[in-house]
Amino acid sequence: MDLKAGWQDLDPKYKKRTTLVEFEGVPLITYMLENWDPIWGFQARPDDLLICTYPKAGTTWIQEIVDMVQHRGDIEKCARAPIYERMPFIEMCLPKPLPSGVEEAEAMPSPRTLKSHLPVHLLPPSFWKQNCKIIYVARNAKDNAVSYFHFHFMAKLMPEIGNWDQYMEDFLTGKIAWGSWFDHVRGWWEAKDRHPILYLFFEDMKEDPAREIRKVAQFLGLDLSELDLNRIVQHTSFESMQANPMANYTTMPSFIMDHAESPFMRKGTVGNWKKYFTVAQSERVDDICARKLAGSGLTFRTQL
Repeated sequence: MDLKAGWQDLDPKYKKRTTLVEFEGVPLITYMLENWDPIWGFQARPDDLLICTYPKAGTTWIQEIVDMVQHRGDIEKCARAPIYERMPFIEMCLPKPLPSGVEEAEAMPSPRTLKSHLPVHLLPPSFWKQNCKIIYVARNAKDNAVSYFHFHFMAKLMPEIGNWDQYMEDFLTGKIAWGSWFDHVRGWWEAKDRHPILYLFFEDMKEDPAREIRKVAQFLGLDLSELDLNRIVQHTSFESMQANPMANYTTMPSFIMDHAESPFMRKGTVGNWKKYFTVAQSERVDDICARKLAGSGLTFRTQL
C-alpha cells in the first residue's frame, strides 16, 4: 500500500480532519459510513482471527504479540511489513484511490489476522456465522481516555477535539469515534459467553506479559518453547515496540500520523491518568463504571 503516492492523487477537500456521524447509536468516521455496505457485508473465513479493541487499548501491542506467536517468535518474519499491512483494519476507509481495509483483507490469502474497533453489534455478521476466533483487549477507562486524547492530535484524519475537559465530556458520554467505552467493553465481555473470544486486560499484560502471551498461544492452539516465549516477551516490550518501525507507525506519512505532535506509542503504562484527571473527573468515571458495568462481573484496575 503506497499511502504517499495515493495521497497525492486525492482531491484537496479530503486532506483534512473528518467528522463523525452517528450510526446505530455509535459515532463513526464519515468515510466509514459512506462505505458501510462493503464493511457490513464483509465475508469472514472460518480460519480468520480477529483482533478487536476499543481505540488505544493496546491494539498494536496485541497485534505484534499475535504475529510473533503465530510465527513462533521469528522476528524476521514479523518484520515483513508494517503492522497495518500485516493485519488489515477492516472498517478503515480512506478517500479513493487509497485502499479500504475490506479491499486489503479480501486480497489476503488465508489464514488472515484482521483488526477492528467495532462494538459487538456493528461487527459484520459473517464473523459470527463463521465462528471466527476473536481476541479482545480491554484497558481501564482512565488510561484509555488519556491515550485516546493524545491520539487525536497526531492522527490527522481524526475529528477535531477540544481541550481536556471538553474531550472528557465527550468520552464519558460516548460522543467520540467508535462510541462509548463503557458499552464497548461490556458488549464484548458478554459476547465471550456465546463465541470463541479470548478477553484480555491491558493491565494484566503489563503485570505479567509471559502469562498473557501463553494464554494467546493456548487460545490459538499453538505450543511455544520457553526460548520462543522469552523472545516474544522481549520483542513486544514497550521499549522494543516503540523503536520498531514495523510496529510504531512511523512508516505512515506525517499527513496521516504526525509523530511530532505526539508519538503513536506514547507511554504504555498503567496509572498515567493521574497526571490528567481532576478528583471530580476520576470520581465521575468510577461512578459511571459502577453503574454501567453493574452485574457484569467486569472490573478494571487503574494502577498496578
